Amino acid sequence: MAVMERRVTLKSAAQIERMAVAGRLVAEVLDRVGAEIRPGVTTLELDALAHEMIRAAGATPSFIGVPGPAGAYRHALCISIDEEVVHGIPGRRAIAEGQIVSVDAGAIVDGWHGDAARTWVVGDVPEPVARLVEATRDAMLAGIAAAQPGNHIGDISAAVEDVALKHGYGVVRQFVGHGIGTEMHEEPQVTNFRSGHRGRRLEPGLCLAIEPMFTLGRHDVRVRPDGWTVETLDHSLAAHWEHTIAITPGGPRILTEHPARVPEAIGA
Repeated sequence: MAVMERRVTLKSAAQIERMAVAGRLVAEVLDRVGAEIRPGVTTLELDALAHEMIRAAGATPSFIGVPGPAGAYRHALCISIDEEVVHGIPGRRAIAEGQIVSVDAGAIVDGWHGDAARTWVVGDVPEPVARLVEATRDAMLAGIAAAQPGNHIGDISAAVEDVALKHGYGVVRQFVGHGIGTEMHEEPQVTNFRSGHRGRRLEPGLCLAIEPMFTLGRHDVRVRPDGWTVETLDHSLAAHWEHTIAITPGGPRILTEHPARVPEAIGA
């Protein structure tokens, strides 16, 4: 979701644990949705599955009700396919062999948000496409590893951009990462490219959504007439990965992953 101007907040250890509950639910939703991505499944079916899971957990989908130029968003997921970068609206279209599918999910548990995205390949895709998806994930992890106490937002941005530069990918500039907490979009913004400024110093309690969006072509994008779906201007393919993290004294902690799969802090 696009970033709006919000305040910067630092979270206590107890509040981070509450965010981790929301984050684990988002991870479970993405696991389940990913297992259902195959040719013939509609994006609306995937959205219904996510909505049911979130509601069954006593949580609220973060995206429903978010205001936009075409009215409030009405779905639990954003599902973007091929040249769509972010904010794709679920509908009756069926997923096809050879596509890449990006799914963005968010959940609110007891007032706290979790937000994450992953990109899947459907069946066999050309090597450059598979490499784009993998490299975008690598860039997210590089950005997370750079999110050490005492570093700055600009260090995250540089780490993400370096992966794109290595492969020659376009880095989407109009949509960026963000702070997160009791609001889905808080300050500071986290660009995926060097902005020329170091940005805010990272300190324990700061929670961020780091989300690189890379393309196989240029970085330019546009919003479709539906008011939500963002697509590449040159129709090149795009990938999107995102994790919600917390800065801790020991390093960054991923909140939107299962604890058994990721260490408490990485890159320390």
